[in-house]
Amino acid sequence: MDIKERMLEIINQIEKANYEYYTLDKPTISDFEYDKLMHELILIEENHPELKLESSPTERVGGKVLDKFNKVYHEKPMMSLSNAFSEEDLRDFDNKIKKEVNNVSYVCELKIDGLSVSLKYENGILKRGATRGNGVVGEDITLNVKTIKSIPLKLKEAKTFEIRGEIYMPKKSFLKLNEERLEANEEPFANPRNAAAGSVRQLDSRVASKRNLDAFLYTLVSDDETDAVKYQKDALTHMMNLGFKVNPEFRECKNIDEVIDYIKFWTNNRPNLEYEIDGIVIKVNELDNYDKIGYTAKYPKWAIAYKFPAQIVSTKLLGITFQVGRTGNITPVAELKPIELAGSTISRATLHNEDYVKQRDIRIGDYVKLRKAGDVIPEVFEVDFEKRNGDLEPFVMIKECPKCHTPLIRKEGEADYYCPNEYCEERVKNALIHFSSRKAMNIDTLGEKLVEQLYEENLIKKISDIYYLKDHKDEIVGLEGLGLKKYINLIDAIEISKTNNLDKLLFGLGIRHVGSKVSTIICRKFNTMDKIINATFDDLNNIDDVGEIIALSVVEYFKDEKNISLINELKELGLNMEYKDEVIEGAFFKMKVVLTGSLDNYTRDEAKAIIEKLGGNVSSSVSKKTDYVLVGSEPGSKFDKAKELGVKIIYEDDFKKMIGE
Repeated sequence: MDIKERMLEIINQIEKANYEYYTLDKPTISDFEYDKLMHELILIEENHPELKLESSPTERVGGKVLDKFNKVYHEKPMMSLSNAFSEEDLRDFDNKIKKEVNNVSYVCELKIDGLSVSLKYENGILKRGATRGNGVVGEDITLNVKTIKSIPLKLKEAKTFEIRGEIYMPKKSFLKLNEERLEANEEPFANPRNAAAGSVRQLDSRVASKRNLDAFLYTLVSDDETDAVKYQKDALTHMMNLGFKVNPEFRECKNIDEVIDYIKFWTNNRPNLEYEIDGIVIKVNELDNYDKIGYTAKYPKWAIAYKFPAQIVSTKLLGITFQVGRTGNITPVAELKPIELAGSTISRATLHNEDYVKQRDIRIGDYVKLRKAGDVIPEVFEVDFEKRNGDLEPFVMIKECPKCHTPLIRKEGEADYYCPNEYCEERVKNALIHFSSRKAMNIDTLGEKLVEQLYEENLIKKISDIYYLKDHKDEIVGLEGLGLKKYINLIDAIEISKTNNLDKLLFGLGIRHVGSKVSTIICRKFNTMDKIINATFDDLNNIDDVGEIIALSVVEYFKDEKNISLINELKELGLNMEYKDEVIEGAFFKMKVVLTGSLDNYTRDEAKAIIEKLGGNVSSSVSKKTDYVLVGSEPGSKFDKAKELGVKIIYEDDFKKMIGE
């Protein structure tokens, strides 16, 4: 056997092993045998580079680094799905279908909580992987897609077609990744979906290859044989026969009642899955009916996504501790018996403030109900009074700072107590963490753990010290969990932060009551740091959305000579002190917008940033002056208020159309 024949034999053995292990979950060779084959293949390719194939399994280890992702235009748009939130919504969907066609059945598929992907094969070889993007234009992520072992690089048959599905991160991989990030002093991912999206969008494919991503495929866009396939359930089987991993839990349902039974089953059993799902996709089974039923501009009428309600769990409140914030605000924190909630283990949750705890009569020893606000932030929202032991002590707010023991202050009209000691160690550390955070100066790698480490080593004690870290190379490189590469990345990020727009710096200073939105409003008004410093109370108070409390806080901050000294030092260090207005006169120009509920394709911060970029102003409350209320799933009382006042309500599809996506 010559070397080329041996190479092809090894490739066939490796691909067969990948298919059996990652797609069928039935491995037939040991890890040792697999690694031995891969090692032999790598040696052959190194010694005979002219023989290496585009579809070689060695492509899965990554290695290429991109400068950026190229745009990909989808020949057929990757449409989103309309949502259902109740049995009533599902029956309404069913009734609309029956008005168009008779005798329909449905196929239910688990809605994988991941990132949509399009795969293009030419003559059986994977040529391109792309993100959904806005449905029309996505990003080329081929190199990262090739690292996912369940996605075939080469098919048994030389077919040309496009197939679509979902890239996701299994729960085990997610937990392992976050453990590694914590050990490396990096911020953990909030959930598996964010982790999958962050991994897919790595410019270095070697990083993606280590993340243990997986994928389920569910739609064949084009294939010579699809004309012969008449049902969605058969299409899924056809995809499996081609060698793709299809989620095995799909079910054919004869009517909407069976669909509802399927949904009820998975609503209760979703925690038992090895991956996260956030709903159920319901499709008409008969493919010939699709054109009869039709499409809207954004989604097909023959399918709908049922979204699970927010998961609620109950656990015991073991204690209440108190956290000192960057401006000295004291937050009570629930210490809980650890419990799984929406894909993560929860042992702590905010209790907001004294009034929140007392209004709900939350006591240590209670069993409390938890949910994730927006499927991200865990919160205690009520007590399970049926399980209460009668002798539990009512909550009593502490009177002094838990760190420096300074007496706490609560100003009239405010909900929070705060520590007035500006030298409080906990306040200082949290101020440094805030300054470096993504919403503020966005100093990558300078997360909470590294700030604490550098603080304990006396390398940073105030904000300006961050910009002198480049002078402490030897001390930093020698710290646990750090090395030369991380040091270089840290210093590069610090230098880049000097060019941030002024609103990032103003927010990063941590002035009490001045959030990111208010920082932008103030900078947009005054343009330079010097003008902000010299602004009077009346100057500030007369700005919309600023008001007396914020105006007074800003004026008091800049009256303090220590703060002026800090600003002057940051100027000398080269930080930008001017604001460049990046607002476009777009769809929301001079409009007041309120957000409520969870959007499918945008986080609240992303939607807010888009609105503000297009000249809008995002408000926290609905009034007659509100122009739009953007409504997502599980909207709150703002939705009802908008209907009551007759304020124009827009949904995610409307929003995407308004911003041109």
